[in-house]
Amino acid sequence: MPAAAGDEPNYLVGLNLTDRRVVVVGGGTVAQRRLGLLVACGARVHVVSRAVTPAVEAMATGGQITIDLRAYADGDLDGAWYAIACTDEPDTNAAVVAEAERSRIFCVRADSARNGTAVTPASASFDGLELGVLAGGDHRRSAAVRTALVEALQSGGVVDVAEPHAPGVALVGGGPGDPDLITVRGRRLLARADVVVADRLAPPELLAELGPQVEVIDAAKIPYGRAMAQEAINAALIDGYKAGKFVVRLKGGDPYVFGRGFEELQACAAAGVPVTVVPGITSAIAVPSAAGIPVTHRGVTHEFVVVSGHIAPDHPDSLVDWSALAKLRGTLVLLMAVERIEKFAAVLAEGGRPAETPVTVIQEGTTRAQRVLRADLATVAARVREENIRPPAIIVIGPVAGLTVDAQ
Repeated sequence: MPAAAGDEPNYLVGLNLTDRRVVVVGGGTVAQRRLGLLVACGARVHVVSRAVTPAVEAMATGGQITIDLRAYADGDLDGAWYAIACTDEPDTNAAVVAEAERSRIFCVRADSARNGTAVTPASASFDGLELGVLAGGDHRRSAAVRTALVEALQSGGVVDVAEPHAPGVALVGGGPGDPDLITVRGRRLLARADVVVADRLAPPELLAELGPQVEVIDAAKIPYGRAMAQEAINAALIDGYKAGKFVVRLKGGDPYVFGRGFEELQACAAAGVPVTVVPGITSAIAVPSAAGIPVTHRGVTHEFVVVSGHIAPDHPDSLVDWSALAKLRGTLVLLMAVERIEKFAAVLAEGGRPAETPVTVIQEGTTRAQRVLRADLATVAARVREENIRPPAIIVIGPVAGLTVDAQ
C-alpha cells in the first residue's frame, strides 16, 4: 500500500473537477463545510449518508447535489474522480478509503488525514489567486496560516506582483467608520489604486495604509463648511481615468445610500469610463447594531425606514411624507439629522408619534469616539444640545431604541 498522506510530503495540485463525479460519504457538518467549494468548482457531487444536516438537504433540494439517504456500500465510488470520507464512524471511513485505493481514486479521510490518500488544504481565493496551505494533516495550523496570508494580502503586508489594475473607476463603500468593516473586495481595490478620491466619512485609517505614490484627493463635504463640488468630484474621476489611472472613489457607508454614488456612475458612464461598484456596510444599520440596537426585533417591529435629514421637513425641496412616517409603528433611522433634530421630533409628534417613543442617538458609530445618547421623542432635541452631539450621528426612533439586553 502506498504511503499515507501524512507520512510523506504532499504534492500540492489543483484539480479540475468541472462536470466530474465526486462522492462524499457522510452528511454532517464536516461534509457541509466541503460541499460549497466542490459545487462552486463545478463538480457533480453525490452524497451518501444515513442522515444529513438541513443545509446539506437544502443543497439537494436546490439541485446543487444529489443524495442517497442510506449507509455506505462498497461500489458507491464507481465513476468518481475524487472522494471524501467524513462520517463519524471510523470503520466506514476506512472502508471508503480502501475502496478508493482499489479504484485508484484519491480520497480524503476527514477523521484521520494521515490514513487517506489526499489532504484537503486550507484554501482561499484572492484577486484571481487560489491559495492552498497544507500542514501534514494539522488542519488548525494550515487554516491559521491561510488566514494570515489572506489578511496580509488584503492589508498590503504581502505584495502581489500582478500587473497594475486597468484604468477605470471603482465606487467603494468604506463602511460606517471602523476600518475593519470595509469589504474584502473594497480593501483589495483600494490597495491597487493610483488615485483615491476620499470622502470625509471614509475611514481615515484606510488612507494611512496607502503607498506614498498614491494621489489622495480630498472630497470632503463638511456640514455648513467647505465642500468639494459634486461636479469637481465627477471631473476628478473622469480625468484620472483619461490619464490612464485606476481611481477609487472611497465613500463612507455604502455608495448608494445617500452617497450620491449613482450620480457619479452616471457621469462616468456619459464619459465612457468603466465603473465598478463595491457595496459597503451602511451606517443606517451597522451603527445602531454596534450600539446594541437591532433595527428590527421579533414581536417589536416588522419594518424600518431610513430617511435623510439633510433637508428640514417644511423645506419645499423635501420629498419625505413626514405625516405618513409619524403614523408608522416601526423603526425610523435618520441620517444627517442632528442639526435639525428639533424639527424632526416636532413633526413626528404632531403626526401622532407618542412623546415617550424611545430615541437613541449614536455619534461616530463603530469608532473609538463612539457616543450613545438615550432619550425619548419629547426630550431628544434638548438632550442633543446639552450633550453637544455633532455630526456624523445616527438617530434611531422607535421601540427598538429602548431595548437593552435585560429587556429582550
